[in-house]
Amino acid sequence: MTRLSQRRAQELGIVPADTEKKPVARPQKEADIQRTIRDYLRWQGWYVVKIHQSLGSHRGIADLYAIREGRSVWIEVKTSIGRLSMHQEKYRAEIESHGGEYIVARAVEDVEHLGRGG
Repeated sequence: MTRLSQRRAQELGIVPADTEKKPVARPQKEADIQRTIRDYLRWQGWYVVKIHQSLGSHRGIADLYAIREGRSVWIEVKTSIGRLSMHQEKYRAEIESHGGEYIVARAVEDVEHLGRGG
């Protein structure tokens, strides 16, 4: 038995002719979210550094480090379904225990308050 093509199924009246494939929304990639956040903060006057993970890096270190007017913020970027690893949770706890600021950002909206000076 062979499979019917979409076109042939439409010709036979099995599938309505006006049915067409709709694009499936794909979740945004972490790298794209990161780039958007970095660009937004730079536009708001922050000096932003992308932390590249490599051999010898501190395990769990955040993706971005931002500083403006003496205020510094560590930013871990995650997709809508991403979770912090055990090492990232530990890093976050260390930063916060020393009075540092740490944000888990899933979209630029999660850092917009920084642009407003808040």
